Amino acid sequence: MINRTLRTVKKKKKNRSRRVFLLTFFLLLAGAGFYFFNVYSSVAQAFDKMHTPIKREVSEKRENKVKFTRKDPISILLVGVDERKGDSGRTDSMIIATINPETKSTKLLSIPRDTKTKLINNSNPAKNRVTKINAAYAYGGIEMTIDTVESFLNIPIDYYVQVNMEGFRDIVNAVGGIDVDNKYAFELDGTTLEKGPQHLNGEKALQYARMRKQDPAGDFGRQERQKEVISKVVAKGKGFSSLTKYNDILEALQENVKTNLSLQDMIGIQATYKSAASTMEKLSVEGENKLIPNDGWYFFVSDETRQALSNELREHLGLHAAKVDNYNINSN
Repeated sequence: MINRTLRTVKKKKKNRSRRVFLLTFFLLLAGAGFYFFNVYSSVAQAFDKMHTPIKREVSEKRENKVKFTRKDPISILLVGVDERKGDSGRTDSMIIATINPETKSTKLLSIPRDTKTKLINNSNPAKNRVTKINAAYAYGGIEMTIDTVESFLNIPIDYYVQVNMEGFRDIVNAVGGIDVDNKYAFELDGTTLEKGPQHLNGEKALQYARMRKQDPAGDFGRQERQKEVISKVVAKGKGFSSLTKYNDILEALQENVKTNLSLQDMIGIQATYKSAASTMEKLSVEGENKLIPNDGWYFFVSDETRQALSNELREHLGLHAAKVDNYNINSN
C-alpha cells in the first residue's frame, strides 16, 4: 500500500514536471513566435516605405516580365547616390548584378562614374545628352539612370536598389560598425583613417567608401572598397547578434534605401536565387582616362568593349546576343 502510494506520488510529480516543461517550452515558443511576428511585421512596414516602383513594369529589353517560379535569370542595378542638401545628387557608385539560378552563378559589373556615354530618357528624349554616366541621376533620377545603363550595355534592368550614401553611416552604425584592413592612410572631410586593421563607425566607413583621389587605383580602388563595405554590412546584418538591433537596422534602411522590389519579391529571391551566390564573378569595364580641355576628366569605353560586356551579360541572363548602339564617342 505504501509502495503504491509512493508510486502514485512519483507519477504525479513526473506528470507535473512534464506539464511544467511543456508549459515552459510553449511559453518560449510563443514568445519566439511573437518576437519573430513583430520582426516580420516591422520588416513589412519598412519595405512599404522603401518600395518605390518605377513607371514601367517590364524592361523594353525584355518581351515578358521575369518570374521567380520559372527561375528566370534576373538583373539588379545597385546604385549609391550622393545626395546632399541643395544638390539634386549624382550616382557615387553603380553596380550591375546578373543572377542565374540554373547555373548557380552571379556576375557583378561596376561602371566607373566618369564613363562618357549617352544619357537616355525614354520618357523625354529631349533630355538625352552626352556626358558622364553618373549625371543621369541629376537629370532624370533613377528612371534615367536605368534607361542609360540599359542603353549603354543593351541589357534589361529588372530591379534596382538605391542607397543614399549620406545616410549610409546610419546603416553601418545600426549593425555596430565594421572591421576593415585599410591599405592607405588618408584624410577626407575632416575624418582621418590610419593604415592597417581597424574598426569603423558609420562616419569613418562612409569616408572609407568615398575616398578616391588618394587611392593609386582611383575610382577602381573606391569601387572595391564600396563592395567591401556593403558585403561586410550585409554579413553583420545577417548575424544573430543583429536581431536585437533589428529596429535600428530597419529604421536606417527605410530612411536611406529605395527599391522597386517588394517584400514578396525579396522572399522569392531568397528562396529561389540564393544558390546563385555560391559562384560570384567580378567583371570590369576596360577603358581609358582622358582629360578634355575645359571639360575635365572622362573615362572612355570603346563600342567593342561595350559589345563584349553586353554579350557576356545577355548570355548570363539567358538572352541572345544583340548589337549595342554605336555612340561614336571620341576624345574630342
